[in-house]
This record gives sequence, C-alpha cells and structure tokens, in this order.
Amino acid sequence: MTERVYKSLQADKIRGFQAAEKVLVNDSNALFLSLKGKLNDYPKLRNVIYDLLFTGKPIAYTPMNDYIEIAAMFGFIRNENGTAVIFNRIFETVLYNLFISEEYETNKMYDVGLLDKSQFFIGGHLNVRRVLECFVESFHDLYGEQDEAFLEEVGRQYFMLYLKPIINGVGNCYVEVETRNRERTDLVIDYQGEQYVIETKIWRGNAYNERGEEQLVGYLDYFHLKKGYMLSFNFNKKKKIGVQDVVIGDRVIIEAIV
Repeated sequence: MTERVYKSLQADKIRGFQAAEKVLVNDSNALFLSLKGKLNDYPKLRNVIYDLLFTGKPIAYTPMNDYIEIAAMFGFIRNENGTAVIFNRIFETVLYNLFISEEYETNKMYDVGLLDKSQFFIGGHLNVRRVLECFVESFHDLYGEQDEAFLEEVGRQYFMLYLKPIINGVGNCYVEVETRNRERTDLVIDYQGEQYVIETKIWRGNAYNERGEEQLVGYLDYFHLKKGYMLSFNFNKKKKIGVQDVVIGDRVIIEAIV
C-alpha cells in the first residue's frame, strides 16, 4: 500500500513539473524571442549552440573565445567544471525546439513521424517500442545508404525530429547533460506523467554495447524504472537492423539497431 501511494505521489509531482515546463517552453515571451534574435545576429554563436546540443562535442569554457564570451553574456551558457553547458533545462528545451522546428519543412523524418503518429498510443500511454520499430524502418529506407560521417552527425537529431510530432503538445523530450558525448546520449521523454529513458549511441562492438546496457540499467535505477530503451546507429554493412528485448536482472531493455 505504501509503495502504491508513493508512486502515485511521484506521478502527481512529475505531472506538475511537466505541466509547468510545457507552459514555459511554449511561451513566446520576450526572453525567448531575444535568444532567437541573437542566434540570427551571430551565426558563429549559432554553430556553438548547435554543437553543444546535437553533436556531443565538448567545448571548453574559455572567456577569451569571442563566441563563448558572447554566449555567456547573453545567458545561453554557463561554466560547469571548465566546460560550456546550456544555462538551464528550459533554455535547452526551447533551443532544441527552435533548431528542430527549422527542419520541419525540409526533413522527411518529421513528415514520417507525423504520418505514423496515431499508432503509437495505447490507452493514453506512449508505446516507445513501436516508436523505435517504425523509426528503424523509416530511417533505413530513407538514409540506409548514407556513410558513417552523415549518420554520426545527424542520427540523434533525426530521431528527435521523428519524435517531435508524436509527442507534440502533450509531452516533452530533453537530453541529459551528464550523458551527452560523441558516443552516447540519454534522452528522457516526459509524457502524461510517465518518463521513458532512451539511450542513443554509436555502435562500437558487442563489448561496448554491453557496457552501454549496464550504464542504462544504472540510469533506470535513478529514475525508478523497470524498462529502458536503446537506439544504436551501426555503420557495419553486415549489421542486422531491428528491435529486440534484453533482460538484465529485473530490468528490460528494448534495443533497436539502425
């Protein structure tokens, strides 16, 4: 009984945070419009912010660098142990939404996600497994012949672009700063009071994949979740794409390879 009450209270708390965040990030206020204007005025600043959000490239917080100085002055970034990071999660979500929205008209992944949207919900719950299955199939059809440089740069961005119309208006998706690097990133989806953790990573062989599974299990412990998701971008021409279940202790990881 106590555990059920605790989970109910936690769910109510999460819903409250999600509702507040949704109001904030969807508000076209003067501050957010100012951020957008600064990106348009300073193209190199725009490149720095893009790299921080999508590529996982660590950028040293060096005040003598003109665009680090400008980014800090305008409140885009802060210094965290000598590394530049986006100032807060609200700014980060707003900036993700801005960059992704600019791809709506030209990127096919957004269109596919929009068309596929209706099949991803069961009783009001988001079916993340089905999201991964359809993404793997669509990405392979559209970009399966592209080279490694293309996939490593844009794979995660395209998954977020695919996901955007599916959860738009109801849920949010953000990137955990602690796990963002060139080889792995954890996305957290907030939807209707529930959270889903998806690790996106570059395939580096079975041993690396097993370490990734263990890392994800640890992250699931942090979120008190029994199920997690993994999306691997594999450049091996002999790869076998698809989705499978992996059981580790009392956790289930649904792994997708594209």
